[in-house]
Amino acid sequence: MDKMRAMVLSKCAKIETNPLKLTQIDRHEIKRPNEILLKIEACGVCHSQLHGIEGDWKDMGIPPVLPTVPGHEVVGKVIKIGDKVTKFKVGDRAGITPLLEACNKCQYCTEGKEYLCESSVITGESFKGGYTEYITVIENFATKVPEKMKPEYAAPLFCAGITAFKAVKASEPAPKKKIGIFGIGGVGHMAIQFARVEGCEVIAFSRTQNHLDVAKRLGASSTMVFFDNQEKFLKRLKEKHGMLDAAIVFAPADTVTDAAIKSVKKGGLIVIATVGKNPEFMAFEEKTIRGTLIGSTKDMEQVIKICDDEEIEVITQTFPLEEANDALKKLKDSKIDARAVLIP
Repeated sequence: MDKMRAMVLSKCAKIETNPLKLTQIDRHEIKRPNEILLKIEACGVCHSQLHGIEGDWKDMGIPPVLPTVPGHEVVGKVIKIGDKVTKFKVGDRAGITPLLEACNKCQYCTEGKEYLCESSVITGESFKGGYTEYITVIENFATKVPEKMKPEYAAPLFCAGITAFKAVKASEPAPKKKIGIFGIGGVGHMAIQFARVEGCEVIAFSRTQNHLDVAKRLGASSTMVFFDNQEKFLKRLKEKHGMLDAAIVFAPADTVTDAAIKSVKKGGLIVIATVGKNPEFMAFEEKTIRGTLIGSTKDMEQVIKICDDEEIEVITQTFPLEEANDALKKLKDSKIDARAVLIP
């Protein structure tokens, strides 16, 4: 059996202890006629992987198995195809989202919401993750990537990009609509641009000035530093901008979610794209709180098209595969402007 290099997590631990170990594991090979084999060119480093690695999400069953190879936004070259594959040929570039597989039979799958499938298989929650050199996937769960798109640009689109796109869609964007985006990292910096494409007026919120500078450069109409004193924060927001029509929350902190809900006018809409406790909610204000999760294969095709047509900018910092611990540590310390990407 051929081997491949992989960053393997055997035990959840703080990233400072370098829990990911460079290991030789069996190379994935095509086992079903509708599968393709990718030689991975780039894999984005998502904040949710950090939570999984450090054991923050054990109560949600993440990671479901150990040892595991993390990584769920993957782009690579098709180097082999199963004998029933029609969507790809050898030499094509393809990408995989966190949704590695779904049943194709349940209500969600038949409605085109396969990402909600109860028996879905998640990329990076078994040995089928992106922090390695090869991966197999059923052709219908991979998306074509244009040849001219660099792999380190394309990889983050497969989680951060589709999450940002779907969250903006969930906020019911419209020209001149005032949308607050809370958290300007790997996902938030793309959401600003998707909202701008829709003609929205975007106000970006972050704790760090360098993230706000990025937001301004990418087309945010205005920016504002987020701080925990809620009363003061809301007062300053009202003075500077008035109430928001909608808010999208990417920052994984309950204080941020709570402030975002209170930043929106009565009858407004809040899209939560992160994990946290139920925030305070006043029914009589007629606000709508909506959750969102990646998206379908059709959504993914749209993301690739918009990014190609509109020249959406993806800010990346690349690291060799064996420096995965280092990349995640920098992410934890807010030292990555947007998205870290591992190159095997």
